[in-house]
Amino acid sequence: MKEQKAIPVVEECEPTCFGTEAQLDQTKMSLMDKPTSVQMADWFKAFSDPTRLRIIDALLQRELCVHDLTVLLEMGQSAISHQLRSLRNMRIVKRRKEGKTVYYSLDDGHIEQIFIQTLQHIKHE
Repeated sequence: MKEQKAIPVVEECEPTCFGTEAQLDQTKMSLMDKPTSVQMADWFKAFSDPTRLRIIDALLQRELCVHDLTVLLEMGQSAISHQLRSLRNMRIVKRRKEGKTVYYSLDDGHIEQIFIQTLQHIKHE
């Protein structure tokens, strides 16, 4: 059985820390609440799958149907549909039905901004 290390209790800040109680109180008031942090974590989980990221990348180009996505990503329809369902549940993509065909696009401009900024950060040297 692996022994757990005790987490040290910090009674006071180091002498080099100039933070004040008032600053901490102000910061604490600005922190997101726990339900929001859970929702945000779930949202980022949606971006943790390479297939979902490739779907988002394709939908950045234009609105696409499931068939087009299967061709572009060289995957089966059920796999693409499964990922689209997850993305739709997280309000990352939306769908539009025209006759029997369902077209997918990004839910709003925020998704595009987050995706592009993350990609730029990764490619930044």
